[in-house]
Amino acid sequence: MNLQEMIARQRELTEQARSAGRTSLTADEQREFDELQRQIEALQNSNPTPTHASTPASGERAATPAASAPTPTPAAPNAENERRAGVEAERTRIREITALCRDFGIDEARFVNSDMTIDQVRANVLEQLRANSGPVNARGTGTGEDARRAAISDALLMRAGIHIENPAAGASDFAGASLRSIAASCLAAENGGSGSDYFMMDASRLFDVLMQRQYLTPVAAFPSILDQTIEKAYVEGHRTAPVTFDRFCSIGSLSDFKKATNRYVAGSFGDFLEVPEGGELKHFVPQDEKLPQRELKTYGRQFTMSRQAFIDDDIGMITRLPRQAAQAARRTQNKQVYDILVNNQVIYDGTNLFTSGHKNLLAKGTDITQEAVQSMILALGGHVNDAGDAILIRPAYLIVPLGYKFKMYTLFNSATISASGDVNPLYQYRDQIEIVEDATINALVKSGSPIPWFMMGAKDDAETIQVDYLNGKAIPNVRRMEVAGQLGYVWDFYLDWGISVQDFRGVVKNPGVAITSPLALA
Repeated sequence: MNLQEMIARQRELTEQARSAGRTSLTADEQREFDELQRQIEALQNSNPTPTHASTPASGERAATPAASAPTPTPAAPNAENERRAGVEAERTRIREITALCRDFGIDEARFVNSDMTIDQVRANVLEQLRANSGPVNARGTGTGEDARRAAISDALLMRAGIHIENPAAGASDFAGASLRSIAASCLAAENGGSGSDYFMMDASRLFDVLMQRQYLTPVAAFPSILDQTIEKAYVEGHRTAPVTFDRFCSIGSLSDFKKATNRYVAGSFGDFLEVPEGGELKHFVPQDEKLPQRELKTYGRQFTMSRQAFIDDDIGMITRLPRQAAQAARRTQNKQVYDILVNNQVIYDGTNLFTSGHKNLLAKGTDITQEAVQSMILALGGHVNDAGDAILIRPAYLIVPLGYKFKMYTLFNSATISASGDVNPLYQYRDQIEIVEDATINALVKSGSPIPWFMMGAKDDAETIQVDYLNGKAIPNVRRMEVAGQLGYVWDFYLDWGISVQDFRGVVKNPGVAITSPLALA
């Protein structure tokens, strides 16, 4: 093998691991990879000047390894050769299936004894893992390397101030480790422990070695530790994002990006009809001419841990930034939901969400008062279906701008409303109606303009706004990319979601009044 062929074989090994869903090479693959790496380094040391052309220069002879056997002359095709080729192909198929199944703890017998190809087996294994509650972590090499990577990852997160509920064993041992020392340690370990020179390299040279190592083996230890750290950080960011939309929105799932029509709107089913003896049940057919639709879109951002960040030991690039990325995804969804409410977007029937025709808009905006809340409760429960029967929608949420929750608390938690002991009729709703306060409403309204607030019904009575995710996955995806010409490690963050109004009858808008603060800020 020449240099290009050896590098190509290393890529083939790592791609084989990736396509099989593994984060590390098998023992046999690792031995072959390491042997190829030793040959590459030996070849580079003996000929430090890179050769850009694969064809020898004029007058030169191509180098031929002394141990290379002469190329055999292909035998003439015959039945015996075909039989041998078939046997070898079947052996290869069995070997690949066995390795794939053992990596995921799956019995390979039923696949080996079938006529399935390796690609068909891989798809079947993936489906089996998904059915059993998600993918199984790839098995380690038995050297404790996976545990060590987890400990270093948790140490980086704790150093950045991110709380880890159950840190990996030994994480405290790496509490003071810098990115440079971690990288040198990983490179030394991958070199069989004989890599003391890595610790003496300056940060710039060490980074160059890391980038070359990433190019040759994407499952190397250092980028793997970065991946683990970023994944944990963005999961924590998703969990702690200060959003409120998911408290009153319905959450759904779509399996693809095609538009999906929702045929389940409040009150559309009508009444149960009497069935006379020997009679037939009447079939239900939705009567709405225009039904709400759901559709997914993809959103995302990309960021790089640059060479400068590595040299500066800026661990925030792999801890705080990923956490902020996950929070940004949640805030974007939150803003899109409130934009529908505040800016009164056009919905599935071709009109604005809040109109007099929809009977969900108060004629005049008011402050937080008992009368206003009662009017919104009446409006919410005043809808009827096509047959003229009442659609029972219970009030469940009051969605208000920042600064209104103080008044709401008094409005609902006082048993009386006067010194003479007059009963507060809203007291009965104190445990039924949840107050949702969000400053996003304030931010979406121009300064000095009236700020609206809303009442929404229970999700079981009317699905007003629905947020759908691709296959129900609400946490952003993250993947490390190999970008040509990019000086650093690059990650993509992306998530598929769609937000749609499913029924205008489940929400009422009070146009509100301008908020005047009792405090004058300097």
